[in-house]
Amino acid sequence: MKTALVHDWLIDFRGAERVAEQIVQIPDLRIEKVFTLLYNRSEFSDTPMSRLPVEESVLTKVPLAKRLYRQYIALLPFAVEQFDLSEYDLVISSSHSVAKGVVTRSDQLHISYCHTPMRYVWDLYHLYLRQMNLVRGLKGNFVRLIFHYVRMWDYIASRRVDYFVANSNYIARRIRKQYGRDAVVIYPPVDTDKFRPQDTRGEHFVTVSHLVPYKRIDLIVSAFNKMKIPLVVVGDGPDIRKMRAMAGPNVHVLGRLSDEDVATQMARARAFVYAAEEDFGIVPVEAQACGTPVVAFEKGGVAESVLDGKTGILFPEQSVSSIISAVQRFIRHEDEFDPALIRANSERFSVDRFRREFRDFVLQKYEEFKATW
Repeated sequence: MKTALVHDWLIDFRGAERVAEQIVQIPDLRIEKVFTLLYNRSEFSDTPMSRLPVEESVLTKVPLAKRLYRQYIALLPFAVEQFDLSEYDLVISSSHSVAKGVVTRSDQLHISYCHTPMRYVWDLYHLYLRQMNLVRGLKGNFVRLIFHYVRMWDYIASRRVDYFVANSNYIARRIRKQYGRDAVVIYPPVDTDKFRPQDTRGEHFVTVSHLVPYKRIDLIVSAFNKMKIPLVVVGDGPDIRKMRAMAGPNVHVLGRLSDEDVATQMARARAFVYAAEEDFGIVPVEAQACGTPVVAFEKGGVAESVLDGKTGILFPEQSVSSIISAVQRFIRHEDEFDPALIRANSERFSVDRFRREFRDFVLQKYEEFKATW
């Protein structure tokens, strides 16, 4: 069995890349090569990904592609279809964008680990248009026409996949809605060994996130400005200047930190706060691995990892008032949260569990598929 892994792009090391990193380390899958639209080698120089041959796409010939790749959305479907995977028996795609759209033959098995259907052309389509101020006008019409084309391609591309694996029940429902396909749920791996409870906690709350609009860090900062409770914001991204401008004297925006410093911030916090509608949400599980309660928006994958009233507090709306109410509820019951129980809950999402479940699923489907040829 010869296996290839296709991942959308390897630019930053985030949640999807953590999943891909674990997939290539499963020996029984025999992954020989990684295909990706764009590859930032320096970001992955000390990871298992760097030990495999990595082939980039034709996008490398596009000016500033590694910095502006999101601006080239119309080219992504074409680029991913140019990968020649004909020498492989098994193709595994790790996809939140176009990786699932690779072209394979009928005698090749394609299994896609779907982090999410493309947010910007499906569930968050109108939100993205509003945020980019593209609801009206000639430019807006042009962008919406491109998104319409990509949405049609994305649906067609979903038919090329033999089996979908979803990272949560929430995403499995979206795959069913948008692609008309069933998916088995295998939760992503969380390296809980890197995150441990500490004996002492500070007075601050913490949030850790890529600072982009849909993460709704603005709501968290506004809520803590009103409550005047200490908040630490960890992360970098396009919205970092906006967050620093919004932050009151009780809110500290630290930017990007090392994994060790992130773990320390989470372990010493009173609670971790999260307002995004997340596909799964690895960071809230990492916080629980520190024994830290999580205050989070109850929609999305986070609702599957946080046990309301036991390992955290879930709030019903993405609003400042809803966050304030949830934090106040947490403070009233703060002494009732057991760090050992919170830590134990996080271990449901361990690396070993992911590797075992994903390996077993892939090998079973490969044996079934091979028996038909």
